[in-house]
Amino acid sequence: MSLSTYRQEQRADDAAKAEQRRLDRTAADERRADRLRAEDERAARLRQQARQDRDADRAARQARRQERAARRGEALTPERIYRTGTLGLVVASGLASLPAQVAHFVGISPMLLPIPFGVEGAAWVMSAGVAYADARQAPAWVRWMLRVLVAACAGFAASINYGYGQHLPGLSPADATAAGWGLAAVTVLGPVVFEIRQWVSTLAARDEQARAERKHAVRRRRDHRKVARVAKRLVSAAPFGTLAVEEAFGRAWSIVHGPGTVGMTPDLERRAVRSSTALREAQQPDAEDIGRRIRAGLERPQFVLPDTSNVVPLRPAKPQVANQVPPADEKPAKSRGRRPAPPRRRKGDSPRFHPAAKVAAADTARRPAVTANV
Repeated sequence: MSLSTYRQEQRADDAAKAEQRRLDRTAADERRADRLRAEDERAARLRQQARQDRDADRAARQARRQERAARRGEALTPERIYRTGTLGLVVASGLASLPAQVAHFVGISPMLLPIPFGVEGAAWVMSAGVAYADARQAPAWVRWMLRVLVAACAGFAASINYGYGQHLPGLSPADATAAGWGLAAVTVLGPVVFEIRQWVSTLAARDEQARAERKHAVRRRRDHRKVARVAKRLVSAAPFGTLAVEEAFGRAWSIVHGPGTVGMTPDLERRAVRSSTALREAQQPDAEDIGRRIRAGLERPQFVLPDTSNVVPLRPAKPQVANQVPPADEKPAKSRGRRPAPPRRRKGDSPRFHPAAKVAAADTARRPAVTANV
């Protein structure tokens, strides 16, 4: 090998090595770029997930804040405040009046301990009885009898507490009088506040019902002016208290519009008749549809119309299986222990039903049953 050839090969090797290093650097740069791109995408996903989590947390906090605000709004309504405050006053009245009664009767004799509980419990039970009577719409005398019992029990407890407060040791006469009147007032305060609460609730319910009735009456007079005028005249013409307003309105409706049912007019009656007629027609079989289906069945090539004897198929049908029993005039072949096989029916022995007969049978089955009025 000459020196020039050797140098050419060495230069070629150096060029190949340089090209390989260049390719390696390019591949390394691409891998580094891919790695950096993947890290950037992962960081972007993490930032997006963190943003979504922050948005979700913010929405959850807002939802909880709104829920708390809604609960506060429901809890701070005037009705709830009034009811809850009344119950608080009732509890405070019981806690203030009962110990004085217990101390008074136990100071007389320990055997008298059940008396204050009985008196105070009777007052509250009778108060609850007034509320129950109002809810069940009991007669007025029942409610007033219960109120009298409540006043008697509360008054007796107030007198006991007044006497106990005036004889408290270590107080001046003015302070003793103030303590007595205070105990007596707080004893009566609970039943009185509870009874006022019941009155307010009953009156509010009655006012709401009366308001709804007034709205209905105004709407009726606005929508049916002629009927309302005729009904008013009928009520004024009848003796006092003999004709109710609803009955008069029903009569006036039949006078003005004709139908005896309140709310129905001749136009509505005609619409009702048309609707019922359309329903009956929809339930009846469609003659045109039946004829069209029968004609479509007649166009099929495998059958013809039935005659008086039988249906004649266009394509040959299988004959009936012949009886394998020989005629009576022929002597059967003698065989020991064997009997002739009975005839068998196979698929295709009988002709098929015509499509027209199938259509007619299906329409007859779908037709609603009609019951004759006797």
